[in-house]
Amino acid sequence: MGVDYSTWATGKTFNVGDSLLFNYPSGHTVDEVSASDYQSCTAGNAITSDKSGATTISLKTAGTHYFTCGAMGHCSGGMKLAVTVAAAGGGGGGSTTPSSGTTTPSSGTTTSTATPTPDTTTTGTTSHPSASETLSPFIPLLISGVAAIFYFFVIS
Repeated sequence: MGVDYSTWATGKTFNVGDSLLFNYPSGHTVDEVSASDYQSCTAGNAITSDKSGATTISLKTAGTHYFTCGAMGHCSGGMKLAVTVAAAGGGGGGSTTPSSGTTTPSSGTTTSTATPTPDTTTTGTTSHPSASETLSPFIPLLISGVAAIFYFFVIS
């Protein structure tokens, strides 16, 4: 459904005390589920569930935590996330947002499919996005500005 959350979470260390922030449109949920429900994408047995559109999950215990979207077909379409949480002081989490590479103006993680994918952010220790992630929307604007200045001063 647009974002490979497994790849996004690979190599990231989360600590007790970090938080996950899920921003998403209506029609989605953030469900914390058991490992078996995560693997089978079973809905209806959530440990916690929220559909507010802005869900903050405080990571209070060490271990692996599992999250899915409870909307029919979304989990099996890839809208699920497993994070491993280390005891406090174990390493750096991150202020990171997954990106699918194909975006629409309405969401930084939506593909051209009709179903939007939620943004997921962690708070805690900060890691910064690469310059290409940060600057990519501004490159066409920068090129246009340089071309306009060039035209104004050189050609006219």
